[in-house]
Amino acid sequence: MTVHVVQSGESLWQIANQYQFPVAAIIEVNGLPSANTIIPGLALYIPDEASIQIRPYIVKEEDTLWQLSNRFNTTIEAILQANPRIDPSQLSIGQRLLIPTPLKPQIETLGFIIPYSPESTLPILRTLSNSLTYVAVVSYSFTTQGNAYMLLEDTEVVRESNRLGITPLLMIRNFTSAGFDAELAGNVIGNPVYRRNLIDSLIRFVNEKEYGGVSLDIEFIPPERRKEFNLFLTELKTALGSRILHVNVHAKTEDLPTNRIVGAYDYQEIGAIADIVAVMTIDYGYPGGPPDPVAPLWWMAQVVRYATSLIDSRKIQIAFPLYGYDWRVIDNTTNALSVNRAQNQAISTNTVIEFEPVAASPWYQYWTGTQEHIVWFEDIRSYQKKYNLVDQYQLLGVTYWQLNLPAPQNWFYLNNQFIVT
Repeated sequence: MTVHVVQSGESLWQIANQYQFPVAAIIEVNGLPSANTIIPGLALYIPDEASIQIRPYIVKEEDTLWQLSNRFNTTIEAILQANPRIDPSQLSIGQRLLIPTPLKPQIETLGFIIPYSPESTLPILRTLSNSLTYVAVVSYSFTTQGNAYMLLEDTEVVRESNRLGITPLLMIRNFTSAGFDAELAGNVIGNPVYRRNLIDSLIRFVNEKEYGGVSLDIEFIPPERRKEFNLFLTELKTALGSRILHVNVHAKTEDLPTNRIVGAYDYQEIGAIADIVAVMTIDYGYPGGPPDPVAPLWWMAQVVRYATSLIDSRKIQIAFPLYGYDWRVIDNTTNALSVNRAQNQAISTNTVIEFEPVAASPWYQYWTGTQEHIVWFEDIRSYQKKYNLVDQYQLLGVTYWQLNLPAPQNWFYLNNQFIVT
């Protein structure tokens, strides 16, 4: 694969000729508004059909070069050539290698979708059907007595997901008109009767709608409900049987049992109960806060190292944002926008896109009158680094918030470099 970062004075026609790749295809893959204007710092993805990938790998106990060459269908000589500084007789646990291989990594992906209308959601599902293992349908909340109820009609999106071979999961959130409700979560989870009501009503909806399981996004659970939350998960998994229990948890790099955001999430226990644990490695930079990367690579790596120390890596998904944030610097007023819109806003304002290497995140600055704006978002460079993290730690896969937001570079890269199971 090739990533071309536009330099001052270049045109799209010059770049297309350089790589012998059609202009129309570059526009499609990168979601460009036209062929007429590109800007310095814009990262363009030029897919190819390379037969060999260079995949990252972390050495584990009892690994040898002979075993690795067999596992990755390569040769010891090729591994040594890609890693000239290693001692082939002394691999050490935790050592990082690059493995040339014809084998693509396999992952399981989940996209969140808000079913505003069949007209808007069904075409998205059809377009992305080869890119998704699961779709979490964001349609449900619950009452103060634990009865799940539907916020948005989901029948057609569930039916279409099943037809396309994507497993639909019923997403339940403690979400009200005021946002995530900590008191609602705490009261229901802490009450055995209300907890049972929630489980029973979820199972009824799962059976009635033909869901393949449940995706939980219960946030700001009071930390003192930590044990009851684990009990709720155990009871829900028992009721679901062979169907999927997918649990979304806030990201953390250490256990903070009294913290109001992450205190209720016992990673080790949740990992033992759930089929999949989706760590929300997003919103490091958040609305109303200072301008920061939405999902900086250094932070994601810390979260993954902590999570994999407690949870089987093949149960873990990490979250990729399909969005960025535009901060007005004077007061941190924040607008969310898709990664594609963020890219094209940089083009329309004729700014220069910068790339912060430690965060592995693109950003830019622009002005409306006298007001300074800073935008952090994602592009092919940041997605590539994030996917390398998934492969390096042999995680189950990725979640995407959310499918209604265009991110063509991500989908073309995923389908070119991975096998989605």
